[in-house]
Amino acid sequence: MKVAIYQTSPLLLDLEANLDDVLQKIYEGKEKGAQLILFPELALTGYFVGQGYHEVALRLDSPEVRKIVKATRGTAAVVGFIEESLSMNFYNSALVAVDGELLFAYRKLNLPNYGVFEERKYFSPGKRVPVFKFHDMNIAVFICNDLWHPSLPYLGVAQKADVFLTLFNSSQGSMGTEFSNIESWGIINTFYSRIFGIYNLCANRVGEEIWSGGDSMLAVEHHTDIAPLAKKMGEKQEPFRFWGGSEIINPFGQQMAKAVLYEEDVITGEISRDLLRQKRILLPYLRNDDPYFTHRELQRILYGKENKDSAL
Repeated sequence: MKVAIYQTSPLLLDLEANLDDVLQKIYEGKEKGAQLILFPELALTGYFVGQGYHEVALRLDSPEVRKIVKATRGTAAVVGFIEESLSMNFYNSALVAVDGELLFAYRKLNLPNYGVFEERKYFSPGKRVPVFKFHDMNIAVFICNDLWHPSLPYLGVAQKADVFLTLFNSSQGSMGTEFSNIESWGIINTFYSRIFGIYNLCANRVGEEIWSGGDSMLAVEHHTDIAPLAKKMGEKQEPFRFWGGSEIINPFGQQMAKAVLYEEDVITGEISRDLLRQKRILLPYLRNDDPYFTHRELQRILYGKENKDSAL
């Protein structure tokens, strides 16, 4: 299966322009033979949406969503956007459309809510880790901070996921001078591929956005000087620079393709069940994994429920 990752630079709160860009790239990718096309987190809105989040939110029956779904005839696409539910909850979501059909919207589960991380101020968390089948592969979708919580990727492989689609927005140097997001994401992306024996398609964005503490507190990734300056509410800060570096990692944890840093780019690759099979024969890390044991231990830890057989 040929896959393509578009590393875009969305315009903040310009839904129309970002939608046109995504549609153009879906048609372009389809013409070049891509069977699965991936875009970054919040590709339709930009990142620091602040109090304007509801103005660029889309329902699954909105005309904009229908345009994306229609564009996927003959291919498939996963696009980051802000979703508004029928009950008027808002989600940091990823639209999943296959061959002109809307499958579902994956809703980000782990919304950071510490320091200047206040996604829960605007968004509700998702409730499940769905896996869908495409070209004989089981595919799981994750958004940014979800990958920093290992229980979620595990729930994907417990459902026999072969491929992870990882959408994120990350800027350089966000957690201090001793912490590199570029290095950390490289480790994370490679780790899950190597340990779980899965393909990992990782889409990050590029471009710059201004964050203002008086206007928005939405930030998964922020510059090192944001924390002390956050006290000066309302002052305009230096723009956030998203670094890109999208990549495709194979089941052995080897990099198949890597996008450039700080510029828009597109990368492609061929993923196959043959390589998945080879990895799982040579390095069957999950052969003895027992999700029922995990379930029993969680029951014991959370509810104090002891296994009756353990006393025998």
